[in-house]
Amino acid sequence: MFIATLIAAGKLSGDDISAAQDRLDAAGCLPAAHAWLDEGSAADIMFGLDPEAARTALEGVFPDTDVVVQLAEGREKKLLVADMDSTMITVECIDELADYAGIKPQIAAVTEAAMRGELDFESALDARVALLKGLDEGVIARCLAERVTIMPGAVSLIRTMKARGATTILVSGGFTRFAEPVAEIIGFDRAIANRLEITDGALSGLVAKPIVGSDTKERTLLEATAELGLPPEATLAVGDGANDLAMIKRAGLGVAYHAKPIVAAAAAARIDHNDLTALLYAQGIARKDWAA
Repeated sequence: MFIATLIAAGKLSGDDISAAQDRLDAAGCLPAAHAWLDEGSAADIMFGLDPEAARTALEGVFPDTDVVVQLAEGREKKLLVADMDSTMITVECIDELADYAGIKPQIAAVTEAAMRGELDFESALDARVALLKGLDEGVIARCLAERVTIMPGAVSLIRTMKARGATTILVSGGFTRFAEPVAEIIGFDRAIANRLEITDGALSGLVAKPIVGSDTKERTLLEATAELGLPPEATLAVGDGANDLAMIKRAGLGVAYHAKPIVAAAAAARIDHNDLTALLYAQGIARKDWAA
């Protein structure tokens, strides 16, 4: 049995659910019962056949609605590996540091190209950090305080999953000076990120090697899955950029969150309209059961 979860905060109606069932029926998916996870905001529709046909029938049909289609069995996950910049927080930290240095447009253009998969992530990171050479170390704390905002739904997602026994890991192609405090605020079990090298109180223009990139994210997911003795289907990965693709493809449920086109096209699920609490609904966790 499969489940299609429709998510549209405060915008779903019973008529929408009926229309979705009709579309699944017309696609030959054998729709069955439905249940509200949060009336008006999220609902599950059970169906028997052809998840790809179900996605085609439902995605993009209802305004401001995300659709997650998956097997019913094992939908609640026990491991989450998440990206940070533009996923768990609302900004790209390196772009904000560049703003303090007066070169944000120059660096942001490279960041965008790297996240679209048009540039090699590691060389692009080296090139951007080199441009920050000489920036006062104190700017990092200032940037954290002034620019970094937690993504809506992040705290509820992580704290609810942890309360239900899941392990949560933040793996960022950004920097430890941001990832570690962000992980603590949200409630992640641990954080992995790149380390900016500092010389005489200023950025040296270098990043410690090896760089945390796509390979690290994928390896973290696989190693944590093995360490916890989990089947692959018990894992969830979420991110927005090209360096998240490998872990997204490996996870039991790989989610593209407000993602670049290359990621959205490859992921098993996309969240384009809602906040990160959509990933709780996708796991079948009703609003009344959230921890925060």
